[in-house]
Amino acid sequence: MASTPSNRPAHHTALPSPVSQPYATCMAFIHRRLFRAFSRWATALLLLAGVACQEVPSPTPSPTATRLPEPSAEATVTPIASPTATSGPAPTPSPTPGPTQVEGVPRNQSLVLAGDEPTTLDPALSQDATSHEYVSFLFGGLVRLDNDLRLQPDLAASWETLDGGARYRFHLRTDARFSDGSPVTAQDIAYSLERATDPSRASPTAATYLGDILGVDDKLSGRAASISGLRVVDDLTLDIRIDAPKVYFLAKLSYPMAAVVSRQQVESDPAWSSHPIGTGPFRLKDWKPGQHLVLERQTGYYRPNVGVRYVVYLFNAGIPDRLYAKGGVDIAPIGADALPHVLDPQSGMGKDLRAYGELSVFYFGFNTRQPPFDDPQVRRAFAMALDVRKLMSAGLEQYLQQAGGFIPPGLPGYDPTSAGLPFDPVQARQLLAASRYGGPGGLPPLVFVSSALDQVDHDIGEAIAQWRDNLGVDISVRLIPHEDYFTRLTDEPGDLFDFGWIADYPDPENFLDVLFHTGAANNIGGYFNPNVDALVESARVERDPAKRFALYAKAQQALLQDAAAIPLRHGVNYVLVKPYVHDFALTALGLPTLEKVSVESKP
Repeated sequence: MASTPSNRPAHHTALPSPVSQPYATCMAFIHRRLFRAFSRWATALLLLAGVACQEVPSPTPSPTATRLPEPSAEATVTPIASPTATSGPAPTPSPTPGPTQVEGVPRNQSLVLAGDEPTTLDPALSQDATSHEYVSFLFGGLVRLDNDLRLQPDLAASWETLDGGARYRFHLRTDARFSDGSPVTAQDIAYSLERATDPSRASPTAATYLGDILGVDDKLSGRAASISGLRVVDDLTLDIRIDAPKVYFLAKLSYPMAAVVSRQQVESDPAWSSHPIGTGPFRLKDWKPGQHLVLERQTGYYRPNVGVRYVVYLFNAGIPDRLYAKGGVDIAPIGADALPHVLDPQSGMGKDLRAYGELSVFYFGFNTRQPPFDDPQVRRAFAMALDVRKLMSAGLEQYLQQAGGFIPPGLPGYDPTSAGLPFDPVQARQLLAASRYGGPGGLPPLVFVSSALDQVDHDIGEAIAQWRDNLGVDISVRLIPHEDYFTRLTDEPGDLFDFGWIADYPDPENFLDVLFHTGAANNIGGYFNPNVDALVESARVERDPAKRFALYAKAQQALLQDAAAIPLRHGVNYVLVKPYVHDFALTALGLPTLEKVSVESKP
């Protein structure tokens, strides 16, 4: 999963420009299968806390690739137009001989991708989508989400739900191995969770994904030396107790934060994360910063090794669609700005283009901790002064899906009728005048914080122009480099900021609670609303799916009316895939599935 910056937290990201970003950052098309999934999602989520691993959720389709330009006729919401090529015959590219080696491995045994470089390969520190992608190939945890986002056993062979859903007993696989051949034990799982929650580690995601386990909060705050909710029963059995029965808890354990690391390596090698020993389907063969990263299929992996032997990620190798056209890569993420070129029959690439829907939302956030956005009237004024549709670059509107709320299509609890405050510049000026700041003249200097090197994205420039024209306010921009954005944003949110979130597991809790509950680590703007807090807290422990989703619907409506943030759009990934590549897909979380990918002989 990538981002754009490709180092978007797993799963959050700065709002990407809709015209230039790979994978999940070019948003518009949500595949029709997502919209048919709602009733099956509801059943599946109730089963996430099943009494054993055999009682995993029933199949729930994720957005699968759609070959463009066919439109989505079966969608239950107004479909977004699919890209269409101009008329004219498409040429047949002539095969050209390729190199026999790529980054030191046989080309005919390799899948080559245009990729971004990870920030870290330490599961406890991974928070951006790019790092998350590599970590998911190198490491495993007790459970995993499969390609259709169904909960599956991973290092655990099975589990039992005890104490009314407040305790889980995991039974480990006897054939689970680290990439060095050593067995995985319950002690390794416990060590990895203890390490991830060590306050000296300063993990940015430990509280979010492990905070339901009893004792984690005490451990993170330094009040306890260990997690009271963990107990190693024997070498292959581990108990985890949580603070209350929660149907989504098991799915949280699929996040990298819960992945197992090699204690022997971590404690003996300070540089271990540059060449980690993991338990995933691949091992790290080579990583040259700024150049490439090579994965090799792990021969001791417990699931069948049926795919390509090597996966080669090329960094900074050039413009993806041009690399693809020249045969330099087998798969390339495509930004919406490249779609006209790709779909031009003269390019010959249109037939290879796929679109994958993504469970994500991108939005403008307010820093509610300080003036003027501590006043709801000001937030509402800014929301109503913004015509979101016009933020999309001219000619690309048909490829982008405007968001009516924070819960994306395909997620349980999604409401296609949800809508934020309407675009109404007249009422916006009235709200600003009625605020405690008395109009634009009473506002302090405003700064919009965004992620870029030296150029303001189209979306942000257009928004600032609208706020100037419709409210009479001037806003300056402060840019933070992509690689530093998420580590600095919490301390430097400015007055407004761009943000996005990609689901880590299929539950609305992963959006509304994680992003807007008081004190949540990813509540960057410091939003506080006791009514919203009460609704999401009730939803955490509600077992009835209909009642849960009703609580989230009320919470979302309260967030929209209070202008907690301004939702902009939901995500899609455009990807070019060579015809000789088989069994490649992106999940609805934006993660590529490579375990079964095979590559026929290439031209």
